[in-house]
Amino acid sequence: MNDTLLDNEIPKKFKNPETGEVNVTAMAKSYKALEHKMSQAPTLPKSHSEYCIDCTHGVFDPDEDLNRRMFEKGFTNDQVQFVYDIAAEKMVPMVVEMAGDFQADREVEKLIEHFGGVDKWKEISRQLLAFGQKNLPADALDSLSSSFEGVLALHNMMNNEEPKISNGGGAMRSDGTMELQSMMKDPKYWRDKDPSFVAKVTEGFQRMYGK
Repeated sequence: MNDTLLDNEIPKKFKNPETGEVNVTAMAKSYKALEHKMSQAPTLPKSHSEYCIDCTHGVFDPDEDLNRRMFEKGFTNDQVQFVYDIAAEKMVPMVVEMAGDFQADREVEKLIEHFGGVDKWKEISRQLLAFGQKNLPADALDSLSSSFEGVLALHNMMNNEEPKISNGGGAMRSDGTMELQSMMKDPKYWRDKDPSFVAKVTEGFQRMYGK
């Protein structure tokens, strides 16, 4: 009776369809494959404190409460690391953008204070934009207007009675303007827009017209 019950519990795939004889070899192979699969299965740590998480990006550190909650859900170390990696991937650009916005706001506050109030700054910024669009290449204007020091250099340039560098290749000064004009004709500036090369041109303007 026991043999009959045991025989009924053996899946049909391990029996010869004609004789009903058990295929021991097939059973052994199946068991071995299952054993290998089980040995490869990810294992959970004994507690959430044993998770080994890489946060060398410096955006944030491992959170104990979050780790505990993921441990309760049966997360493996690889799964927990994946969660942290995705969070960093999404948060890093956000942090950089927020820092950039904060810096821009601080620069505007400094300019408002320097020029004596919001209304005066609005009028001066309008004048600077009109002047820059008329007398400077777009890249140079963008670079100068992106910082407090650059705006002051642009303001000094606007109030300077000597000839300016213009988009049309107008009159040039001899105290470095000739060099800047040559740099702006370089393909690295107008074609490739090489960041380091554009920065050198901007620094040139700041040295010439900054206080």
